[in-house]
Amino acid sequence: MSPPVLVDTPLGPAAVRAAGPGSAVGTLVLGHGAGGATDGPDLLAVTAAASAAGWRVLRVDQPWRVAGRRIAPAPPQLDVAWTAVLEALRAGGALTGPLVVGGRSAGARVACRTAAALGADGVLALAFPLHPPGRPERSRADELRAAGVPLAVVQGGTDAMGRPEEVAAALAGVPAASVHAVPGDHSLGKAPDAVAAAALAWLGQLPLRS
Repeated sequence: MSPPVLVDTPLGPAAVRAAGPGSAVGTLVLGHGAGGATDGPDLLAVTAAASAAGWRVLRVDQPWRVAGRRIAPAPPQLDVAWTAVLEALRAGGALTGPLVVGGRSAGARVACRTAAALGADGVLALAFPLHPPGRPERSRADELRAAGVPLAVVQGGTDAMGRPEEVAAALAGVPAASVHAVPGDHSLGKAPDAVAAAALAWLGQLPLRS
């Protein structure tokens, strides 16, 4: 994996870490959650597995993390920074081949909200926070359903922010959407290899434009 590269955004610099071959079958761009950076075990496992399978993987640390702040900004600001990073990467020729965007928790929400506008070919959502713990009435199903591209959600079986069956119910009737249950809770730290295996299986079946 290469050292991080700083990318300017309207909210300050973001950091991008690249892994995988320069000539790749596609590019997977991953964001992090509201409580951590892109060095979580699930993100690292997916990065290793996807890059070994020929994908170029770019992990994006949002500007607030780069600046050392502990609290994430509001979702619209996350979208602004993410979009700026993706546009800069595209302009610099770093988005090789078909594009899949994704991330864990809050990063998965960002990917779902911006995928269609960024011309992504798919979304890989890890531990999507369907609702706050114990508050299923505050559902974020509209973000999942509006992704507009093929979507895979890898969800821990005991996730207090939405168990796999809850996510599947939220996606009922949405074409090209799938839910992959793995052991563990919202952290996805119990079985990162299972997370990576689910992600890789979906990537391998994803219809990609040439």
